[in-house]
Amino acid sequence: MRHFLSTADWTRPELQGLLDRASAFKSGTVSRALEGKSIALLFFNPSLRTRTSFDIGANKMGGHAIVLDAKGATWPLEFADGAVMDGTAEEHVREAARVLSSYVDLIAIRCFPEFKDWPSEREDPMISAFAKHSTVPVINMETIVHPCQELAMMLALQERIGAVQDKTFLLTWVPHPKPLNTAVANSALLMAAKFGMNVRLLVPDERYRLDERYMGAAERFTAEGGGSVTMMTDVEAAYSGADAVYAKSWGALPFYGHWDDEAPFRAKGRDFMITPEKMALTNNATVSHCLPMRRNVKIADAVVDSPAFLGIEEAANRLPVQQAVMEALANQGGVK
Repeated sequence: MRHFLSTADWTRPELQGLLDRASAFKSGTVSRALEGKSIALLFFNPSLRTRTSFDIGANKMGGHAIVLDAKGATWPLEFADGAVMDGTAEEHVREAARVLSSYVDLIAIRCFPEFKDWPSEREDPMISAFAKHSTVPVINMETIVHPCQELAMMLALQERIGAVQDKTFLLTWVPHPKPLNTAVANSALLMAAKFGMNVRLLVPDERYRLDERYMGAAERFTAEGGGSVTMMTDVEAAYSGADAVYAKSWGALPFYGHWDDEAPFRAKGRDFMITPEKMALTNNATVSHCLPMRRNVKIADAVVDSPAFLGIEEAANRLPVQQAVMEALANQGGVK
């Protein structure tokens, strides 16, 4: 039984198969792969696009989605093995995952890190515990990676520019009032590298380098399938000749859990907002963001409202790519 926890666990042909299937859904193909089946959507964090697209996607394929507010409407959960449960958690994932598995055919989890201790949170403990104890496939709706978002991003790129092999993909840090999760940045890096793009990671300071798990994986992917990965701090050089620009803000991992110390380094990126002047340096590049997005902080209005912006198409693609994922997992042998 396979889960969909990270695209790092799926080959490029497998991922392209999901993208091709998503394209077929967009063209009108109908699937009843979830007829008589159900999916539990557990949200430990807020959602707009993810909740809506998973719920509608399941319905389109004949299935039923049960949405669970895991931060308020269900019991607080413990995930650590051997935990002495004398705190706020009323139930362990060992029981919750097995009980849900007896009701539903798929389980999807959204659970952001707590921004306290990266060495432990980088192990993705909640969804990893669900995957360990569930007897049905588990889907990642965003934890420390966001694999559904990166599928939607790649589909939008392929739709707009065609074959992406050897194209230059600029993943740029952009300003935000507070440190954010690295999930989308990790995922954009993984997907662009896996599909053979020349990835430029533009950051205001080298302390914003992403976790070595993802940097190392991206370097392996490009070594195997072409492309390259380069971290840069020179804004003009990073934008020069880029074919696709992707915006995301994230917190610097060396300051994880003690963010006040990050402030001087965050200030170095105050001019990193994407502007028409920066985009003029590119090769008529597309530009996108996972949404939600702060206008005129991350990306200037003139860029967001230009034909180059792919954010709406990318967000719309969440529905068909998630249909493709749910169909693929539900069609596994042994899934009830």
